[in-house]
Amino acid sequence: MATRRDRLGAAEAEGSASGAGSGGVEVVLLSDPATPAPLCPHGPTLLFVKVNQGKEETRRFYACSACRDRKDCDFFQWEDEKLSGARLAAREARNRRCQPPLSRTQCVERYLKFIELPLSQRKFCQRCQQLLLPDDWEGHQEHQVVGDISTTQLRRPSRLLSPLENKKTNAQYLFADRSCQFLVDLLSTLGFRRVLCVGTPRLHELIRLKASGDEKSNIKSLLLDIDYRYSQFYMEDSFCHYNMFNHHFFDGEAALEVCRTFLQDDKGEGVIMVTDPPFGGLVEPLAVTFKKLIAMWKKGQSEDNTHEELPIFWIFPYFFESRICQFFPSFRMLDYQVDYDNHALYKHGKTGRKQSPVRIFTNIPPSRIALPVEEGYRFCPLCERYISLENQHCEYCGSCTSKDGRKWNHCFLCKKCVKPSWIHCSTCSRCALPDHSCEGPRDGCFVCGELDHKRSACPKISASRKVNKAVRKQKQRKSNKMKMETAKGQSMNHTSVTKKKKRRERVHQYLSS
Repeated sequence: MATRRDRLGAAEAEGSASGAGSGGVEVVLLSDPATPAPLCPHGPTLLFVKVNQGKEETRRFYACSACRDRKDCDFFQWEDEKLSGARLAAREARNRRCQPPLSRTQCVERYLKFIELPLSQRKFCQRCQQLLLPDDWEGHQEHQVVGDISTTQLRRPSRLLSPLENKKTNAQYLFADRSCQFLVDLLSTLGFRRVLCVGTPRLHELIRLKASGDEKSNIKSLLLDIDYRYSQFYMEDSFCHYNMFNHHFFDGEAALEVCRTFLQDDKGEGVIMVTDPPFGGLVEPLAVTFKKLIAMWKKGQSEDNTHEELPIFWIFPYFFESRICQFFPSFRMLDYQVDYDNHALYKHGKTGRKQSPVRIFTNIPPSRIALPVEEGYRFCPLCERYISLENQHCEYCGSCTSKDGRKWNHCFLCKKCVKPSWIHCSTCSRCALPDHSCEGPRDGCFVCGELDHKRSACPKISASRKVNKAVRKQKQRKSNKMKMETAKGQSMNHTSVTKKKKRRERVHQYLSS
C-alpha cells in the first residue's frame, strides 16, 4: 500500500511558477467551495490538480498552501477521500503539536517583563531564537546566548533573528537599508499614514523607528508574517501571525479584527499595503489573498469612495509581470531595482545580467512615483514615468521597453524590443540567444521538442526513469542476495564451530572417566 508521502510524490507540484503549462500541478481556485478545505499546521490547505499533456487528471488533492516541498509539510489528501475518526483525531493532534510553544498572549506578557529587566539581565538564545527571562536561563546554559540586549536591538528583531531561507515557504530575504529607506521616504512623500506590511518585517521596523524618533512622522504600521518568532517582539496591535497563501490568521478572530480595524480606520483613507512574498510562491493564491484584504478594506469605506482601489506595492521579480497583471490589470511595474542584504545575487550596484530582477508592481500611477536621480533613474516625459539609466524609449514600440535594466534593441521582424543578447533567427522566425538550437522547442518540451507537453511530462523521461528504476531494483536484489549468502555462511560457520567444541568436550569427558 502506498504511503501518504509516496502518493504526494506521485502528484507533487512540478509545474513552473507561471502555472500555465502542459504539465505539472495547478491550483484549483474555487469561489464557493462545497466543503471547507482540510487543515494542516499552516492553516487551510489548497486544492490542486495534476495536469498531464494539457489535460487535467480526474482526481484532485489537497496539499499545504505555504510549503511546496513535502519535506517541510507532508500533508496530502485526495479531494474525495473519506477519513476515519481516528485519522482525523491524529491529524488534529499533530496540527496542535506543530503550533508555536507560546500563545500570543504569553508572548506579550513575556515581552513586557523583558523590557523591565536591567540591561545585564536581557539575554537572547541564538539556538532557540528566543528572548530569555531569568527563569529560563538554567535551561539554556549550554546554548549560545547573547547578553545585554539593548532597546535598539529589540526594535530591530530582523537583525537579531536568524533569517529563514526556504525560498518556497518563508524565505526572509530582507530589504537592504537602501531599498528600505527609499520605500519609507516614498510612502511618506505620497502621504500615507498607515502601512500594512505583509511579509516585510524590515520595512515594518524602519517605519516604527522613524515614528519613534521623529515627532513629525505619523505613519503607523502593522506586520503580517508567517514567522511566529516576531510575536515575542511586538504587541498584539503591531504583529499578526499570518499565512499570506491562504489568508489564515493563526491567532483566530482576535488577530483578524486587528487587521480589519487597521485597514478600515478613518474610513479606509491613507492606508497602503506593501507585500514581499517568497519568490517561489504561486501567484494565484497570493492574488486571491490580496483580493480578500482589498475586500476587507472596502467594507470600511464611505459610499463616495467605493470606486477607489486599495493602494498596493507588490514586490516581485519582473518576469512575473504578465501573471500579476492578469489578476490586477491596473498594476504597472516600476523600474526601481529592489535589493536585499542576505541574497547573493540581488545586490545594488551590479550591472548587466547580474542586476537585481526584483521590481515594484503598483496600482499607483507611475507618474506620481519619483525614483532616486542620484542612482541614475531619470524621468521619461513620453512615458510619464521614471526609468532606469540604460532604459531607452523606443519610437516604434512607443514606450521604454527594458525590463531587466539593460538597453533593449528593437527587432523589426518581431515588431518588438528584445534583450541585447538576442538575435533574430530566420529558421525559428523569432529572436533568441545566438547559440540556441533551431530544432529545439519553443514553448514545449526541452527534451524531445514536442509542443504538446512540458519536460516534466515527457514520455522519454518517464521511460528513462523506468529503466533506471529497474536497474536500481536489480542492483538492490543482488545486494540483498549477497547479504543473505554472507549471513548464511556466517551462520553455518558458527554452527560448525559449535559442533567441534561440543565434540572436544565429549572426548575430554570420555578420557577423564
